[in-house]
Amino acid sequence: MKKEKKITLFNLAWPIFIETALFMFLGIVDVAALSQYNDVAAASVNTANQVVSICTLVFTIVSGASAVLISQALGNKDRAKASRVAALSILLNLFSGILISLVLVLFNRPILSFIGAEGQVLDFASEYLTIVGGFIFTQAVLSQIAVILRNHGLTKTSMYVTTIMNVVNTVLDLVFVLGLFGCPVLGVKGVAIATTASRIAGLIVLIVVLFKVVEKPSMFRLLKPFPKTDFKNLLKIGVPSALESFNYNLSQLVVTSIVLVFMTDAELVTKTYVSNIAMFFYIFAVSIGQASQILIGHKVGAKDFDGAYKQCYRAFFIALSISMTTSLIGILFRSQLIGLFSQDPQVIELGSTLIMLNIFVEIGRTSNLVIINSLRGAGDVIFPTGAAIFSMWVISTGGSYLLAVVLNMGISGLWIAFAADECFRGILMLWRWHSRKWESKRIAD
Repeated sequence: MKKEKKITLFNLAWPIFIETALFMFLGIVDVAALSQYNDVAAASVNTANQVVSICTLVFTIVSGASAVLISQALGNKDRAKASRVAALSILLNLFSGILISLVLVLFNRPILSFIGAEGQVLDFASEYLTIVGGFIFTQAVLSQIAVILRNHGLTKTSMYVTTIMNVVNTVLDLVFVLGLFGCPVLGVKGVAIATTASRIAGLIVLIVVLFKVVEKPSMFRLLKPFPKTDFKNLLKIGVPSALESFNYNLSQLVVTSIVLVFMTDAELVTKTYVSNIAMFFYIFAVSIGQASQILIGHKVGAKDFDGAYKQCYRAFFIALSISMTTSLIGILFRSQLIGLFSQDPQVIELGSTLIMLNIFVEIGRTSNLVIINSLRGAGDVIFPTGAAIFSMWVISTGGSYLLAVVLNMGISGLWIAFAADECFRGILMLWRWHSRKWESKRIAD
């Protein structure tokens, strides 16, 4: 295996940061292109992507768990186990991805109707899901291979591939959505084609890199006899982790239903735009959290618990300082940021208010992104999941309905509930890490 420089927080985090930013930019480009076509179309694709997010959580059962198992195996100098887990995880995600693709093609309209989409929103979202959902298995394998490469320290590779995906997606968006070079204006269908084509291109490149740099196709021979222990460990780590993410996305889906049923189109559009802008406030925490998970997995695998303990706090304070800085900059330029997406005075006013409230969301979200990832790297997944199930449904979802609908605070009520949820869980995660109970969760042996 070809090795990069010594694995540190910085040389892991900065490529992950750029990759994450570029990956988020894929969605921003789609929304921005559609905002020039039709505001309702832009909001519809955002609604459809929440369904996609929930479906792709099935893939995180395997990919999230494999990240922990591979990093701890490498920390424990068990190269064969790392390869075996990698092979198993690729096949499991391929099979589950094909199954989910079939479900989304056949049943996308009933699913969208269930969450409250109707009329033009339903038509646009269904058109998008038919294409993107039909090829979602490519995302399943792509994300899994990216996880394998990252845990071997090859974070730059994923970054380069995501760059290629952005170029493909942006060019095709301009061609198909805006009708450049004489092409017909395809609208939502154009965005779906662009998204799918970019994922296929990225997958092809990652497969080539995987088998040329990290593994050999013969890795799949390690699956005979079937590795039951590895499979059980994937479920042991992956199911609780995915359940946490599933609850978050499902609660957000319920919140979207609240917006669709009780709020205006302007509030729906505003939520879409602010959610996309807010991504750039927390991508630093995402990248630092993922890098910290890899480092802590290696350290826990090597039984360096003190090093892991200090690593989490170092990553947390770095992420928090950056998130607060970017959030404050966002507040200063809030009207201009919303103005990039819409010239509607009502949308700009509502969006500006939400960006100011969002700084309180980021305080808690940063804590969760870094510390929960650190806990996962150590193999501690049950506590974060239990805390998430309670907080997301009682504080975030229940609070959203209470504040936004019952107390008539509108969309601002949603953001207050989001902030309360993130901060409550953030305090719990800090307490959990400080307790050092995660030291007993090591699974490398």
